[in-house]
Amino acid sequence: MANMIKILGLDPGLRRTGWGLIAVDGARLSWIAHGVIAPDDKAPFSDRLLTLFEGVVSVIETYQPHEAAVEETFLNTNAQSTLKLGHARAAAMIAPARAGLIVAEYSAKEVKKSVVGTGGADKDQVAFMIARLLPTAGGPTADAADALAVAIAHAHARKARALGHGSARHTLAAMRGVA
Repeated sequence: MANMIKILGLDPGLRRTGWGLIAVDGARLSWIAHGVIAPDDKAPFSDRLLTLFEGVVSVIETYQPHEAAVEETFLNTNAQSTLKLGHARAAAMIAPARAGLIVAEYSAKEVKKSVVGTGGADKDQVAFMIARLLPTAGGPTADAADALAVAIAHAHARKARALGHGSARHTLAAMRGVA
């Protein structure tokens, strides 16, 4: 376990931000913890963002991850919703950056392809694969399962880079089937 790396996966949302922590030791993935940060829906917007930021800071202080990975924002038909999700994502990204962690970003399609094998997988398929890949995680909520999937996608991308498959950009392109 001397080469073990702890990866924090984050699935940002203004109502519920899922987080999941895994350990990577060579090809072995193991579950450490997961949860959800859920600000009060009735709180002012700035307070909700602060709750998300402080929640991620608390997870980082508790578990001391080495790296973090965040799911990218998808474009919504409602511009206001997309903008608010972007704010939540920023709050979630600043905490690991402030702690000096590498913060990688992955699209939902990249995460699904890495975990399930297809970028078009639904939430049930992701949850099923999380249960298979991390059996000690129990039955995480959809938000926490998505965060664990983000962490796994990052672990797979790290492994591909370590095997000499090029840069992170090349690795992501390969995951998309482009390279």
